[in-house]
Amino acid sequence: MVGMRGAYGGSYDNGNDNRPLRGAAAAPAPAEMPAMEVHKVLPPPPQSTASKLKARVKETLFPDDPFRGFKGHPLGVQWLMAVKYLFPILDWLPSYSFSLFKSDLIAGLTIASLAIPQACTRPIKSLLSLRFGISYAKLASLPPIIGLYSSFVPPMVYAVLGSSRDLAVGPVSIASLIMGSMLRQAVSPSAEPMLFLQLAFTSTLFAGIVQASLGILRLGFIIDFLSKATLVGFMAGAAIIVSLQQLKALLGIVHFTTEMGIVPVMASVFHHTNEWSWPTILMGACFLVFLLAARHVSLRWPRLFWVSACAPLASVIISTLVVFLFKAQNHGISIIGQLKCGLNRPSWDKLLFDTTYLGLTMKTGLVTGIISLTEGIAVGRTFASLKDYQVDGNKEMMAIGLMNVVGSCTSCYVTTGAFSRSAVNHNAGCKTAMSNVIMALTVMVTLLFLMPLFVYTPNVVLGAIIIAAVIGLIDIPAAYHIWKMDKMDFLVCVCAFAGVIFISVQEGLAIAVGISVFRVLLQITRPKMMIQGNIKGTDIYRNLHQYKEAQRIPGFLILAIEAPINFANSNYLNERIKRWIEEESSAQSKQTELRFIILDLSAVPAIDTSGVAFLIDIKKSIEKHGMELVLVNPTGEVMEKIQRANEAHSHFRSDCLYLTTGEAVASLSSLAKMSSP
Repeated sequence: MVGMRGAYGGSYDNGNDNRPLRGAAAAPAPAEMPAMEVHKVLPPPPQSTASKLKARVKETLFPDDPFRGFKGHPLGVQWLMAVKYLFPILDWLPSYSFSLFKSDLIAGLTIASLAIPQACTRPIKSLLSLRFGISYAKLASLPPIIGLYSSFVPPMVYAVLGSSRDLAVGPVSIASLIMGSMLRQAVSPSAEPMLFLQLAFTSTLFAGIVQASLGILRLGFIIDFLSKATLVGFMAGAAIIVSLQQLKALLGIVHFTTEMGIVPVMASVFHHTNEWSWPTILMGACFLVFLLAARHVSLRWPRLFWVSACAPLASVIISTLVVFLFKAQNHGISIIGQLKCGLNRPSWDKLLFDTTYLGLTMKTGLVTGIISLTEGIAVGRTFASLKDYQVDGNKEMMAIGLMNVVGSCTSCYVTTGAFSRSAVNHNAGCKTAMSNVIMALTVMVTLLFLMPLFVYTPNVVLGAIIIAAVIGLIDIPAAYHIWKMDKMDFLVCVCAFAGVIFISVQEGLAIAVGISVFRVLLQITRPKMMIQGNIKGTDIYRNLHQYKEAQRIPGFLILAIEAPINFANSNYLNERIKRWIEEESSAQSKQTELRFIILDLSAVPAIDTSGVAFLIDIKKSIEKHGMELVLVNPTGEVMEKIQRANEAHSHFRSDCLYLTTGEAVASLSSLAKMSSP
């Protein structure tokens, strides 16, 4: 009968010696199980090792097949397409219109109003060795003017090389925080400001090289190790650390700790209560409330996005006028002081490759480069999905990397696409990357002519601007969603958060990444397995624990493996299957003695030598106990390895391989029924 034929269509003889099936009693087939045709399990078409390697490399490094559009075109057209691929500006600039320019002009001026006060707040000490550390500058511990420089050159470079229409480029709080905290471990920015500046530029160069290399070598999958749970916890912890660092400016404290942990920061705050300046506290509280209110208005009514976008610049202007008119600097309110006018100066002569600091700058560049790259690509893809266009991840890596390489030679530090700035750019109606050019030109005008206007800007307002900016990084709904979805992911999130605020930024990130990688390794070494049963009236087999209507088939143990089988998990699978067999053998009665073990390999995409050895060993072990092992639906690579194993010894005969579980159960049940006494 058809149901008794093996997987390759031959008669079922149970081996070379035609001995009868082992076992005392036959396993009854399900009453409603009809005889069905048994299909062959076919091996994949033969391929050479070179062609397999080529396909694997292409799938790993070029999953998007970026050159598929080049096929079928003349050589000259292909060269033109290649140039446009490398320089996306050539793709949209020839068709650029005045209507697009009007939209980009509004967006560019809007993000410039946000970028200028933020850029001025990036570093701690100015070239004039200002007395007080100022806002965002506390994060990177660089001169204030470097923040503006970093909002001028990098956006121009990105406009030429970047593929996102919405990404607004400039310094970001997270990269600034990491760079400042890592470099301060070796060099004091106040004691050796020039050396610190050299290390920052060198770290930026290495960050750019890492970013560009990931894009050129198509290794973007490396940044995927920073999971969403890791980033949510890390950014929330970093936001709290950044906000606590602003207490120096908000309270007017002179002697403040250089450490970043929450414990030393709070200890420093309460150990220096005698330095608290009440005029500073009052001004800081007023502007912080104003900024948070503006942010709330824009979140509540998205059409009023310009309220939060203009609030930082308005705060700077108003506070500067107040200090100037009332001479508040004479009443305990610290100010930025004199800033030099002028455009970016070349800094390639300041790059430092001294072996004493080379390891530090390379490590700092690697960490800040990957973090900023992750943020920039995530932001670009987010807004691209809203406007239904594609952002090439590898192209973005090259653009951001080259942007930072150029920036390191033009007095800039690590920059990327900032979420807050990009959100403002998107809401302001930007159409192309020209909005970055307009922002850069606005910053240029500021650098050339408007720097004297910031002399009386109070540090406390810059601190308030930072707190209002980074508070949005604390995403409580996202953390709650992670808790509801996956408790292990939530543990990763909490570890990243706690590590950042209690230990350090880089160590907190390392702990979270370590836990994430450990979880992946755990999933590889302890893969999911399940017992399947038949859904009554069908030939469908599903997990017994998931589908309550699924029923066990007497005499059968049907197992499904949901992972690659390799050296890391073969021993575990061997032990687990043997334990299940013992449990099932003791649970089933003599009338329905366990006779067949079915392994469903549909979800096993790959297998190595250790995995094949595992299948052979478990088959021999099962046969010693008078049972039979059959394999269901081995995928292409798995079937190919089984076929090679059979060339030396015929371990897996044709009657051991079936295309579906239903066919295997029907065929084996019919055979067992006929061979029983």
